[in-house]
Amino acid sequence: MSSFIHDDFLLQTDFAKRLYHNFAKELPIIDYHNHLSPEDIATNRQFDNCSQVWLSGDHYKWRAMRALGINEKYITGNATDEEKFHKWASAVPYTLRNPLYHWTHLELERYFGVKELLTENNATATYEKTNDLLQQSSHSTLGLLKQQNVELLCTTDDPIDSLKYHNSIKSQALSPKVLPTFRPDKAFGVGDAVSYNVYLSQLEEVTGNSINDYDALLVALENRVDYFHQNGCRLADYGLEQIYHSTTADFNLDTLFQEVRNGKQLSVAQVQYFAGKVMLELSKMYHKRGWAQQFHVGAIRNNNKRLLTQLGPDTGFDSIGDFSHAVSISGYLNELDSTDQLAKTIIYNLNPADNEMIATMVGNFNDGTIRGKVQYGAAWWFLDQKDGMEKQLNTLSSLGVLSTFVGMLTDSRSFLSFPRHEYFRRILCNLLGNDVVNGELPEDEQWLGKIVSDICYHNAVNYFEFDN
Repeated sequence: MSSFIHDDFLLQTDFAKRLYHNFAKELPIIDYHNHLSPEDIATNRQFDNCSQVWLSGDHYKWRAMRALGINEKYITGNATDEEKFHKWASAVPYTLRNPLYHWTHLELERYFGVKELLTENNATATYEKTNDLLQQSSHSTLGLLKQQNVELLCTTDDPIDSLKYHNSIKSQALSPKVLPTFRPDKAFGVGDAVSYNVYLSQLEEVTGNSINDYDALLVALENRVDYFHQNGCRLADYGLEQIYHSTTADFNLDTLFQEVRNGKQLSVAQVQYFAGKVMLELSKMYHKRGWAQQFHVGAIRNNNKRLLTQLGPDTGFDSIGDFSHAVSISGYLNELDSTDQLAKTIIYNLNPADNEMIATMVGNFNDGTIRGKVQYGAAWWFLDQKDGMEKQLNTLSSLGVLSTFVGMLTDSRSFLSFPRHEYFRRILCNLLGNDVVNGELPEDEQWLGKIVSDICYHNAVNYFEFDN
């Protein structure tokens, strides 16, 4: 039986095939945003079985399994790893037209050479084959990354992180290069005074200084920005409902800080005001050091309170939100730009209704100093599937400059997720190939091939300047 995932998967025209195979397929991967474990990389972890590396922590799969009526025991519960794998295998045929169907078979073939479609009938054989390979050095964490030609990746790290595993990776001269990303969301998370005060105690410990007022908080954060910079960090990242910015509220920041320190619950307006002000100061720190900042906006998280209580956060109960962003994003970027302190910026939106708004908003702040300085980011989370990627690429093409795009990322916790770069590259080449066939682009293989290779690799190299 021929493989479902064949050489020309998703490539509908001869021109698309040439673009992909000649200009995209062999390029290294720069995965500038993911949630992989630096410890797993530093220790070159060998996973015991396929469920550990493939199903654990994957809320995409968990949501699908719940929708198919599979008991939580086989998802996040106390079933054995093998039982969980069998349940996922039984679910896969019913995920057709969901990106999970493509990802599942792409990952099985690329990492394990499994060409058969996964079903309950071949689950045992597939589980045994993948487990046998996972015991080999070729399928350790470093081996898995090498298989996919990963050149560099950036993890997502809290300001209080010691970065000891990043330092271990560097001291061992391991490949790929692994750099931290500064994720300071907890540093302005004053919506929960108890959790915030616990966090500040941890921040005090790592900086060695008391944080008794607002100015001391900023000093502590700059201390950590410097520490991250010294350890190769060139990126910051946020996961937010919205970018917070207010031109009407006028609270005293130190008063708000002291109230939180005393355990007082702030109003929503006060929480957002405080967060926005801290973020602005952080953005200035990033600009000073030549970093890029990433904003992931639009998720409404932890919707199912009953299951949140049982299972905790990040277990598959988040969704697309319908926030009003335009005024606040404009105000935030404009305030930084007005003093020439706007860092390189990437904005990812989760609601496709915001595609055109984000794509046009970023264009307001490209000032000719840096190629693609402010970017409309890759299709993210619920949108990082074929339809979502095509919509993002089409919107960026129509309202911005596609050729400056820094390309795809995994945003994943799984070491088996890197074929998503291949998925994106195929979709990009197919889109351009169709334009050529339709007479909407010239049949200039070398020029379009250069644009493809820039988007898939070279733009990220030049934009992030990781070696500086």
